[in-house]
Amino acid sequence: MNRIDILQESYEKFGAFVYLVYEGREVTNVDCDSISSQMARAMMELGVGKGDRVVVTMPNRPEVVFAYHAIAKAGAVAVPVMPLLQTQEIRFIAMDCAPKLVVTSDMLLGKVQEAVGELPQKPIVVSVDADANAGEAGALNRIAASQPDLAPNVQVDANDPGVILYTSGTTGRPKGVVLTHANLYSNAQSAAQLAIEYAGSEGNWVGLVILPLSHAFGFTMMNSTAMAGARDILLPYFDPVLVFSTIEKYKVTHFSGVPAMFHAMLTHADADKYDLSSLSQCVSGSAPLSAAVKAQFEQKFGCTIYEGYGLSEAAPVVTAPRKGFPVKPGSVGLPIPGVEVKVVDERGNALAAGEVGELTVKGPNVTQGYLNLPEETQKVIQDGWLYTGDMAKIDDEGYVYIVERKKDVIIRGGFNVYPRDLEELLATHPAVAEVSVVGTPSEAMGEEVVAFVVKRRGVDVTEADLISFCQDRLAKYKTPRYLKFVGYLPKTMIGKTDKKVLREWAREASSSS
Repeated sequence: MNRIDILQESYEKFGAFVYLVYEGREVTNVDCDSISSQMARAMMELGVGKGDRVVVTMPNRPEVVFAYHAIAKAGAVAVPVMPLLQTQEIRFIAMDCAPKLVVTSDMLLGKVQEAVGELPQKPIVVSVDADANAGEAGALNRIAASQPDLAPNVQVDANDPGVILYTSGTTGRPKGVVLTHANLYSNAQSAAQLAIEYAGSEGNWVGLVILPLSHAFGFTMMNSTAMAGARDILLPYFDPVLVFSTIEKYKVTHFSGVPAMFHAMLTHADADKYDLSSLSQCVSGSAPLSAAVKAQFEQKFGCTIYEGYGLSEAAPVVTAPRKGFPVKPGSVGLPIPGVEVKVVDERGNALAAGEVGELTVKGPNVTQGYLNLPEETQKVIQDGWLYTGDMAKIDDEGYVYIVERKKDVIIRGGFNVYPRDLEELLATHPAVAEVSVVGTPSEAMGEEVVAFVVKRRGVDVTEADLISFCQDRLAKYKTPRYLKFVGYLPKTMIGKTDKKVLREWAREASSSS
């Protein structure tokens, strides 16, 4: 149950195999083990010790994977940071976690150095590029090249912190989720077992990594691939055409993504120009996937999308569909092995099957808590149960259905309105390409319902038409008070619709009406 052992275990079980492919470059699990051992020794030479934090920020590439394994071998704690973050956002994370070292690439070097330049405890900044000029330390690869390729002798316990994942900060400042080696190992092991179930055998597939490796979802997929003896094709960023051409070239069998990616692929004009017949299954997570998009994607590309559920605080996978069990529409599947779930009311009392309440989670994947935030930790971890903040129901066979984020539930005139219900309905209208629903303050009703819609090209429809469409199919209190056409829906860096921005738009829309 220790992430530090993943590469060695993969060799003992499968021998040498191609683990990563990036821009034509093949990296075996043995290569990754050797390079990460050298990199770990280089980090220690730069002063990194057990328990120190090491920030890693760069687009997907093999060096991200090397760095994560190296940090574990050095006994340090990895802090993945999205490369698209702005200077002040990187500065906040660095101030919060006080890293000893920051590992980046040349293209981000200036931004990173500016972000950490005036910190009270200034970390060393290094680049993984050969020609780096990173000030104090220079190029990490150059330092690592002279090191032995044997892992340093550092005792790392399964309950030691292995990673700090910063949440997206949708309700305020980002929070650092502390995950142990055991948290990470157990979750990756479960994910690997599920993948093997669906593939039919170990190593019998080719994956595509388009999720950022700096995100919880991507981080776990990286670990589970090694555990299953499989191969991943790394892409530095998401672009539909790049995805199509990569699937065709490498005969990709599966990938994990977020709903925005599936929507972009589905609606792209060039999708039919590529042979995507190798693709058999996809996993959607991080946000709810529209039933309409799921059905259309599966029909168009001839593959199955499995929708699971997770969150950073659970390392992150909590539920997933299981082979041999029915896939129920609207469900995110069953709890993964070793994980318990229950739905509770406002006082923490367990609710009966079919009742809606807050989803709680218990298992070896659940976080120790948030870095430097003991009060926040006490709110979300109670008697060993993680309070997710997600409203859900569990049927009498144990299937979980996510209803809404607790903070996203709209209370209109005393009635609960779940935005996902309205979003699912509007998504079935032929004129609607994308939709998101939020609440906005109302003096008369407490909150009002606001829908933002991106229209399909060449379709003639009015706001009144769509409101009428909703009122014919839902109770009137659940339908939009305001419906606004927009050119796009704002997205977070992982591809979720940014409802924080939409709530600002909603306030502006309601005040001008």
